[in-house]
Amino acid sequence: MPSPPLAGRRIIELGTMVAAPFAAHILAQLGADVIKVEPPNGDPTRSLVRGGPSGTFIAYSHGKRSVCMDLSKPESHIAFCKLLKTADALVHNLSPKAARKLKLTRADCAAISPKLIYCHIRGYGPGPQEEDLASNPVAEASTGVMESNRINGRPSRLGPSYHDQFAGAYAVIGILSSMLQAHDRQAPRPVEVGLYETGLHLAARDLVGVQLKTQLLGKPEREPHGEFSMPGYGAYETSDGHWVYLLMLTDAHWLKFCQAMDLPNDASLATLRQRKKAREQVEARVKQAVAAHPFDAVVARLKSAGVGFTEVLPLERVLETPQARQPGTLRNVRLRGYEFEVPEFPRSRGGEDLATQPPPELGEHTASVLRSVGVDQAEYQSLRSARAIEEISANSFHWAPLRREG
Repeated sequence: MPSPPLAGRRIIELGTMVAAPFAAHILAQLGADVIKVEPPNGDPTRSLVRGGPSGTFIAYSHGKRSVCMDLSKPESHIAFCKLLKTADALVHNLSPKAARKLKLTRADCAAISPKLIYCHIRGYGPGPQEEDLASNPVAEASTGVMESNRINGRPSRLGPSYHDQFAGAYAVIGILSSMLQAHDRQAPRPVEVGLYETGLHLAARDLVGVQLKTQLLGKPEREPHGEFSMPGYGAYETSDGHWVYLLMLTDAHWLKFCQAMDLPNDASLATLRQRKKAREQVEARVKQAVAAHPFDAVVARLKSAGVGFTEVLPLERVLETPQARQPGTLRNVRLRGYEFEVPEFPRSRGGEDLATQPPPELGEHTASVLRSVGVDQAEYQSLRSARAIEEISANSFHWAPLRREG
């Protein structure tokens, strides 16, 4: 079997919460050796659920090694520089102020290792807000997403941290691009990804759309809600309480749906333009047609006619479907006796045998990693005495190891 594409590459992650850890997770899934450098208290996601790791930590930290260092101490910074010299890339989401305080700006790191690819995921790119802090909901609020997503009239976040994850994915694209340039003997280009700029890019379709309608109609007309503008494209309840989400993009889709559900071929609703004008009528017909049958009967009709749809699933049932159970889609990850099925990074089949490790205990690899980069025994003991580093601690979070009966 061929080696993973990033085999032999070393990535240093100084990441907390989602964006940088997600970027490093993808790089690990591509075969890179990812060393997660954490402060004495660890990444905050280690202690978000009943004093222990959250789903974020388990899903995006397996396959990494953990080194625990207090980078605010000069002794630790010296050791970190030795580690950095062995790396191909550094990815972090420190605030600009914290990066300066820890002497880990782009210029600082270039002086330590000119070949290093420096990747900074920050709140904002260059501009009047470049020093400001941002989070996933802040990016949603400032780029138009949150205003149209309301709960009881109050603008609300979407839920999942999609902007953080997209920023992480954009960071990976930048790192890989810089690696290609280095391969062509060009100086590695630094990568800088703003969470706000990520949000703007994700909203580009809607931002351009409102400009288009303003120029065509003389006013910034928008859809009344976040649902698609195509009538019939949405979630509808069956007679036994299941929900199906219908894919209704084209006139052909509409025709197939009518045939599947025995609806009359109404020429006045044949085109999307006609259906938009009669939105309430169309919605009522679709709702009534789906509600007239139990879920299994609706599924059989839609499949027979080739209509695109899916069941609206709660999280606890998502991984039960045959599609989710396909080889290479899930990875078994263990942590203190608990077992998890973690979705894999989507890629072409053939990477199922990529080895992984459980999510690391805090500082689990401090000793082995630092000694491998030239930190000798005397220096290591000095670091320990100064509390500049921490070694593995079985009590790094409050979950007790799971004891199984039998």
